[in-house]
Amino acid sequence: MPSPLRALRHRNFALFTAGQACALIGYWVQQIAVSWLVYRLTGSATLLGVLSFAANVPVLLLAPVAGIWSDRFNRHRMMLATQVLEMLQAIALAVLAYGGWIEVWHVVALTVMLGLCVAVELPVRHAYLLELVGDKQDLPNAVATTSLVANCGRLVGPSIAGLLIANFSEALCFAINAVSFMAVLASFAFIRVKPQPATGSHPPALHGLKEGILYAWHSVPIRLLLTLLALIALTAAPYSTLMPAVVHEIFSGNAQTLGFLVGAAGCGAVCGTLLLASRGNVRGLLRFIAAAALVAAFALIALSQSRLLPLSLLLMAAIGGSILVTSVSINMILQTIVDDDKRGRVMSLYTAAFLGVVPLGAMMAGALADRIGASHTLLAGGLVCLCGALYLARRLPQLRLDMRETYARLGIEATS
Repeated sequence: MPSPLRALRHRNFALFTAGQACALIGYWVQQIAVSWLVYRLTGSATLLGVLSFAANVPVLLLAPVAGIWSDRFNRHRMMLATQVLEMLQAIALAVLAYGGWIEVWHVVALTVMLGLCVAVELPVRHAYLLELVGDKQDLPNAVATTSLVANCGRLVGPSIAGLLIANFSEALCFAINAVSFMAVLASFAFIRVKPQPATGSHPPALHGLKEGILYAWHSVPIRLLLTLLALIALTAAPYSTLMPAVVHEIFSGNAQTLGFLVGAAGCGAVCGTLLLASRGNVRGLLRFIAAAALVAAFALIALSQSRLLPLSLLLMAAIGGSILVTSVSINMILQTIVDDDKRGRVMSLYTAAFLGVVPLGAMMAGALADRIGASHTLLAGGLVCLCGALYLARRLPQLRLDMRETYARLGIEATS
């Protein structure tokens, strides 16, 4: 296999990736349709924030517990169960929309259901990757490859959604997402994994959760990287929540304009994942993280002032790519340095730090946008993000020293 796709030589991982490629396109088709439907029905940026909050707050609350489950139970069965429940959620949306019964509270309630499923799925997915590839050396590449697939879906899905909404309806988008899960279920039927061995006894759940948190806190690299990730989730990632309001306020556009802007962010993310997938190991990723956080901050500030659609498309690509490089690089480092018996719990903290904090940022951004406008909200987020990026850049020399011992123990060249 070409070097950027070397993890696909593992049969189970290739099957899993194929199924997810279809599902992630469907997911992004549905996400654009849901946000456009809510904004079309209400015209409220605050409700867009509420919708994002409903989708992601379960991750903040449930992901740490799901990390404990991931370290204790069969990850393959847990992944399959979440996929079935997510398919049922998409079917419910499609039925309500086609029947003409759908209301905003239906969308919010079903979004909460999806958020609960994702809260369990993501920590399990991160830990499940090791079972799929069976080779820890290919694990960073597997992380980058799954991110590449996700962002290809993010690139294609919004554009498809924009065309479908403009020419048909949101209901068709929901139906397409439901059908996409057939490929996921088919892939799981052929995956044969060897579960990671589990210990014979487990401490109480609260003790296990405390153990995972203390493990992450006492590791300076893990603590600092998760803190930066949470800051980006709070200040930079909510840009996507504001996109319908940006399209309406600045460009007087429609669903196709929204699809193109979100698709541009996906294009930038795909480029970022290709760059990360081509790397042999995690060496040098700390510099990538610092640079990407700075790019995200400056691009957000520039987007807040842009009134030209072509320029905004380029800035959206920069934002999508830089946030992706930051989050996936942190994921790759954590997957490499974490102890196997705490992998699920640490990755659940990673999930909570990013997707769990996004709803808080989305609520703040939505409420602020209704008062000062979407552009000024983007500007404020960019400035706060810039402060966090500069702090990381200042700490980078010491962080590199802290990582050397770990890299040496793992046989990775110390330069970072």
